Amino acid sequence: MAWTIDDLFDLVVKRKASDIIFVAGAPPVIWVSGRMHLLDEPKLSPSDVEAAFLPLLDDRMRSRLERDGDVDFSIGRPNVGRFRINLHHQRASLSAAVRHVPRDVPTFADLKLPSTILRLADFPNGLVLITGGAGVGKSTTMAAIVEYVNQSYAYHIITLEDPIEFVFSHKRSIVEQREIGHDSPSFSQALRHVVRQRPDVILVGEMRDLETISAALTAAETGHLVLASMHSCSADEAVNRIVDVFSGDRQVQVRVQLADTIRGIICQILLHDETDDGLVPAIECMMGTPAVKRAIRDSQTHLLRGIIETGSAHGMYLMDASIGRLVREGRVNRDEALAKARDPQALQKMIG
Repeated sequence: MAWTIDDLFDLVVKRKASDIIFVAGAPPVIWVSGRMHLLDEPKLSPSDVEAAFLPLLDDRMRSRLERDGDVDFSIGRPNVGRFRINLHHQRASLSAAVRHVPRDVPTFADLKLPSTILRLADFPNGLVLITGGAGVGKSTTMAAIVEYVNQSYAYHIITLEDPIEFVFSHKRSIVEQREIGHDSPSFSQALRHVVRQRPDVILVGEMRDLETISAALTAAETGHLVLASMHSCSADEAVNRIVDVFSGDRQVQVRVQLADTIRGIICQILLHDETDDGLVPAIECMMGTPAVKRAIRDSQTHLLRGIIETGSAHGMYLMDASIGRLVREGRVNRDEALAKARDPQALQKMIG
């Protein structure tokens, strides 16, 4: 390989790329504003990828890669930022997916996020979910919320991440960042003990199993503000996913817990911004209003979309309404909007 790994990281920053992929048999590939570009570099050999990434691993991470075939970790570079790295095997060779995490935590204005989300950060307790697919900026949105709290309140904030991405400095708040795998074996294990560490705000990098979801609900129920991410394409789907993780005999209790603690669910996707050749988020926002809580408690989640659609006075709106607004503002083209819409026919009528 003609370039060192640090040379390629510098290139990612210079080109303002979000991701870079290393696969044997192809040149490195970067993503800029959501679009893929092949670098004008020689094709990588398996030994190129191994030489670049294996020296970054400690013994624990090497063992995990050999045992599981995948390992996630992050590294920092002065004046550049951090890089979240996934190493994995494919066709008996090593590949790497690298996400650039900027040095400075972005603001809501930087991310083009609506100020509605900040209302959720002002709650002293409860559960706030940031949802969406992979690579849509959930971690970045949560980091912006944490930084807002960090600057606004004298709190004790504890983040549980796998791996650590943005690094926070202490401002009005004290921020502890615990990396799963290094500082605690799992999200659920860390959550079981975190309430003894006197936190005001707890960030859970991802809710993906029954134990983590259960512990997060309990933490929210006992007076903490819990920020968590999970994979779902809509607010109502997020509710169903949480409930469906539990066995049938526990679902009534979980619905009550969720209804009592939910402050809001933000679902986001990223679209190409025609005005500055960057990315702009489209957001679905569900707030924990009495009607929302009642629908969750009474197992009537099929009503949530209608409640959101008619809840603009509470700052609620569906994903397609957000996409439609971006089209009308000239920020997103119609073809991409219709491709990403949950109901393309309804969006077509909306935008005319």
